[in-house]
Amino acid sequence: MSRVVRVNSGLSKFIQKISIGTHALLADESSEHGGRDAGADPEELLLAALGACASITVQMYADRKGWPVTAVNVQLSYVTIPPENGAAADRGTTNSIEMEISFSGDLSDDQRNRLFEIAERCPVHRMLTSEMKIHTKQTTLITTNS
Repeated sequence: MSRVVRVNSGLSKFIQKISIGTHALLADESSEHGGRDAGADPEELLLAALGACASITVQMYADRKGWPVTAVNVQLSYVTIPPENGAAADRGTTNSIEMEISFSGDLSDDQRNRLFEIAERCPVHRMLTSEMKIHTKQTTLITTNS
């Protein structure tokens, strides 16, 4: 069951307060983009969600199998590749996420390979690689004077 994620501005220029159930965090732009760098930027939050999901999914799988995974390390980066001259130029910029995963523990090569496959099946990975529709609707903001 998914919880509602709420994002509100108004703290300062680009700073966003993110509320997820009882959890709260901030998002912002870097100072070089006009923000105060008070939190991760939206692209970093997306990468963090993917990395956390891949790591948790691997750990859950290893626990069920009784495999000795002592740590999962995930490093991610967002890469934009400009179009090259020629036929590919009409397709525009290519966006991709680079994800590197390493596992600690006394694991066989077969176990490591299986864990790598499992990481690519985490719910966020599936969400990002599927055809996704986002339905946006406008609502009326109700303000109170207090």
